[in-house]
Amino acid sequence: MLYTSAGRLPLCERCFSLYRSLRVAASTQGWPRELHVAPNTQGRHNRAQLVPSTQSREKAPMGYGGLLGAEPSFPCRRSASSTAASALNVFDRQMKRRQKDWAVSQPGAHHCDYLREEVGERIADRVFDIARTFPFALDLGSGRGYISQHLTKDIVERFVHADLSEKALRNLAASEIPSVRVIVDEEFVPFKENTFDLVVSSLSLHWVNDLPRAFQEIHRILKPDGVFIGAMYGGETLFELRCSLQLAEIEREGGFSPHISPFTAVTDLGNLMGRAGFNMLTVDADEIQIQYPGMFEVMKDLQGMGESNCAWNRRSLLHRDSMIAAAAIYQDMYGEEDGTVPATFQVYYMIGWKPHESQAKPAKRGSATVSFGDLKKVKEIVSETRTEEK
Repeated sequence: MLYTSAGRLPLCERCFSLYRSLRVAASTQGWPRELHVAPNTQGRHNRAQLVPSTQSREKAPMGYGGLLGAEPSFPCRRSASSTAASALNVFDRQMKRRQKDWAVSQPGAHHCDYLREEVGERIADRVFDIARTFPFALDLGSGRGYISQHLTKDIVERFVHADLSEKALRNLAASEIPSVRVIVDEEFVPFKENTFDLVVSSLSLHWVNDLPRAFQEIHRILKPDGVFIGAMYGGETLFELRCSLQLAEIEREGGFSPHISPFTAVTDLGNLMGRAGFNMLTVDADEIQIQYPGMFEVMKDLQGMGESNCAWNRRSLLHRDSMIAAAAIYQDMYGEEDGTVPATFQVYYMIGWKPHESQAKPAKRGSATVSFGDLKKVKEIVSETRTEEK
């Protein structure tokens, strides 16, 4: 048996080779990664605001859960008549509703909202960047209203909060905007066509089974010249937890199961929104890195966010030996000098507009009156003019 540099985790020769190769990849690619924050002229976003919860909470019904990963928080009961084999039925939406309800009902649940509140504020900043007032807006997958609490009546006159969890809607954060609460599954939007001037969504659409259809529904309920602003987790989210769990399971159990939910690639988002009918698209990526005391604290807070895995192919449990091994690998591969470990959350932000005749349109092909070859002449003319003025 071989041992890692931490001296705590015995590995066979095959797994030690894989472990060493990942260590080399981590060092060459700069893992753990630094915090990359999009430019913000107001200067309100900083890493100090993102402090993981240290509050104790009631134990979950089934041990530790993961986000998007590790194991589910609740006993899994699958129906034999389910359509889990369908390519468009990856997630158990009823399980996700129960996970959200459980998370909201815990004492001090707001202590786990630090990431949602941060992303909600960044979406609100993007709404403020649009110089107009929106008479009627929808927050799809609103949770406790992480976006509306940062907006004002001067920007949005009326808000509809729509979420799968009734308990989350009953515990909305305070906001000055008049609002209505509606229990809605993001996969089946019940609103009429051309209803809203603005639709926002924060960290909710990554649990939708049919994302192309969800974008089409959002486009349908928007008024012409309406805008959709959303955020969802990206493919690099929790790569530290994913690698640690896979290595531990290979060693302890001879194979590994998926513990982190699948995500959409940033290159696909623009194509999906374009196919749904949006134009003037903007898609950008952010990485937020948060420090935790250890892997178990990461998983505990993910569970408190209501982000436990709800994929149909999830495992109902994770062996204790594998969990302990994963925690040791996590600490050894990604641990900081002060003993903490990072958890990386990649967030995609997207903006799309519903077409309208008043919007700017590209000129017809071949209608240009100036050639790129003439740019040099223009530069020479400008230089001569400035010389004469002097």
